[in-house]
Amino acid sequence: MPEVLFEIDQSKSFYAQEVNCHNRWHPDIPPVATVRPGTEFRLECREWFDGTIGNNDSAQDVRDVDISMVHPLSGPVSVEGAAPGDLLVVDILELGPTPQEQGPAAGQGWGYTGIFARENGGGFLTDHFPDAYKAVWDFHGQMATSRHLPGVRFTGITHPGLIGTAPSHALLERWNTREAQLIATDPEAVPPLALPPEEHNALMGGLPEAEARAAARTGARTAPPRENGGNQDIKNLSRGSRVFLPVFVEGGKLSVGDLHFSQGDGEITFCGAIEMGGYIDLRVDLIKGGMEKFAVQDNPVFIPGNVEPRYSEFLTFVGISVDEKGDQRYLDSQLAYKRACLNAIDYLTKFGYSPEQAYLLLGAAPVEGRFSGVVDIPNACATLYLPTAIFDFDVRPSASGPRAVDRGRCATT
Repeated sequence: MPEVLFEIDQSKSFYAQEVNCHNRWHPDIPPVATVRPGTEFRLECREWFDGTIGNNDSAQDVRDVDISMVHPLSGPVSVEGAAPGDLLVVDILELGPTPQEQGPAAGQGWGYTGIFARENGGGFLTDHFPDAYKAVWDFHGQMATSRHLPGVRFTGITHPGLIGTAPSHALLERWNTREAQLIATDPEAVPPLALPPEEHNALMGGLPEAEARAAARTGARTAPPRENGGNQDIKNLSRGSRVFLPVFVEGGKLSVGDLHFSQGDGEITFCGAIEMGGYIDLRVDLIKGGMEKFAVQDNPVFIPGNVEPRYSEFLTFVGISVDEKGDQRYLDSQLAYKRACLNAIDYLTKFGYSPEQAYLLLGAAPVEGRFSGVVDIPNACATLYLPTAIFDFDVRPSASGPRAVDRGRCATT
């Protein structure tokens, strides 16, 4: 096993840990360790809501959770010789859920998927699903099942939802400026258009108290992906993947968090993955001057790993850029994917699932989302590929019609 550079107590909140934790992006957060290029190491991670979501049949914890605490990040780790303009090469060697002996927190044999209430973050389909719901998943080696979604069993594709480097002061200012400008276009929007810096619940690593308070006033929230990588939620960024991350500060300052046991493309419920605490093993290296050499200026590049579920048959749902009222939108790919998701949800209800159960399933299972046509005016076309083998019944259309049975229900408020 590689050396553990960031060890945590899975029975304690990040706010009660003895190690220096952070949940904001800021260039001044000091590294927890410095390693040489070529080093392999392990980081232990809390799940993205720091143990506040329980293994139970109520979604009140999802409804009431304070979004200002996300994401608890492990790191940052500096790499000797890394300088602005370089590319940090990160190999994902291994990752997995919290070992059984480390307490009852998410990841220790179980994880969860949540639909967030519209007033508390919402999700991709929040206009159709404004309330909070939850599904708890049990882990069986590489497989996941849920008492809240009976009839479904699938192989997870574990990955870090969040991995990135620290921004420079100039880049941080650019983030805050552009996101504040967006918020100003509709400051009363629900859910909000972006999440501005917030001192409440901010953890700023090993900075002294006064410096930490000052940094928290400008520290960027970790919710969106940005130029540094961050919360990209790419399900295929799994074991064997190699990530090329832009370096903006000395040492690069690599941080990781938000581990997922499984996820569908898009993580459409916002908390759409199967969230878990756990560990991740990494190897780091450098490409000097790599940002200019390879024109990697604004976002990372990655090579997917070759370890993933192999499903050979899919039921594919199509969506176009016409909304539910029948109004035409011009090449709106996001709307097209929403319509594909809604079409899949409607279909699954014919087999006994509630719309909320179907929505949770599409967020957690390894579905594939694709933009299939973006040039044929006026309709963009998006598709959602649902693996048929994850069901213990035949989900394909047939002359006999769908057979609806009692599928229970997901956790509700």
